[in-house]
Amino acid sequence: MVADDSWRTDDTLALFDTILSLKDRAEAEHFFRDLLTLGELRDLALRWSVARLLDGGMHYAEISRRTGASTATITRIASWLHHGEGGYRLMLDRMRSAGRLPYPTAGIDR
Repeated sequence: MVADDSWRTDDTLALFDTILSLKDRAEAEHFFRDLLTLGELRDLALRWSVARLLDGGMHYAEISRRTGASTATITRIASWLHHGEGGYRLMLDRMRSAGRLPYPTAGIDR
């Protein structure tokens, strides 16, 4: 668990409430495209891709090769996956239970 909860502000809580009110993927696409720069959106997608590959047991060097993520980024995501708030684990398990994992991932032959 993260020791510093200073990121929990009225603004972040309002953002989470807004995200929870999105009705479908199309609404999410429109909202996140307006909210984030293309770079930020790509960074978030990359983190989720790395988390999925780590969860699948792929080695850091192979993840880096396939996604272009640095090993420092991969190490940080692995730390959050194993010692964070549990958000990655929750969503990985939920997506797997729904039959939505593994996802095709950037750079992986399909």
